[in-house]
Amino acid sequence: MTHTIRPADVSRDRLEEKPLAPPSAEPLDGEVLVRGAVEFTDKDRTIISGVWESDPGVSRWEFLARGEIVHILEGRMTVQRDGEDAVELTAGTAAFFPLGWTGVWTVVEPVRKFYVVYR
Repeated sequence: MTHTIRPADVSRDRLEEKPLAPPSAEPLDGEVLVRGAVEFTDKDRTIISGVWESDPGVSRWEFLARGEIVHILEGRMTVQRDGEDAVELTAGTAAFFPLGWTGVWTVVEPVRKFYVVYR
């Protein structure tokens, strides 16, 4: 069976709210509230995808055991890989965070993204 989703149509009341915390990422400037819902997981959990939102804030991300592909649906953020210039992500932008990517995400305007995490 093919799994399909319309990420923009996932209702906010379906998303679980919690503070951003390790192991996902570490907030660098106070608490950052995030909301998410997993929409797909394969049987051995090597692929997980869903919808995720974040309030504005700054956090450190380290993709050491997994990678992630995102498609920004709403909002604005910058991502800055260690040792590189920051890149702005806005609605319609997709980004790839390969294994080994470490750096800082700065959510400037509330962000909603569709994500695929892989191992």
